[in-house]
Amino acid sequence: MTRDERLRLRARAHHLNPVVLLGAAGLTDAVLKETDRALAAHELIKVRIPGDDRDERESICAQLANRLGAARVQLIGKLLVLYRPRPKEEAPAKAAVSSPAPRAADPVARARPAAAKGRRVGSGPRAVARRGSGSGRAR
Repeated sequence: MTRDERLRLRARAHHLNPVVLLGAAGLTDAVLKETDRALAAHELIKVRIPGDDRDERESICAQLANRLGAARVQLIGKLLVLYRPRPKEEAPAKAAVSSPAPRAADPVARARPAAAKGRRVGSGPRAVARRGSGSGRAR
């Protein structure tokens, strides 16, 4: 991964919240499975790794990235940013999105009573004018 790619991914990940949180048990099979699912769905994720030992967090990060085939974009404190691009055949195709089906004519909507047609849109309890000068003090 080049420096520019890493910088772009760091910028994209800035506003993300962690989607995987490691517990006290550390790196378990369930954590690996959930991280793999999140990478498949989002490509770029944040993982929160608890613990105060920096070397232990570093080893967990390396294991996680190696076992899942993901690139380690950034590690700041207890937050790890991982990136794994989707395979080409699984990438969502925007051109294949079909247009929504046409809606059937609703006979109930056309048969509105005449009184309802002339009603103001903003009518209601909040549309009523308030009394007073608006200064907020009682007289």
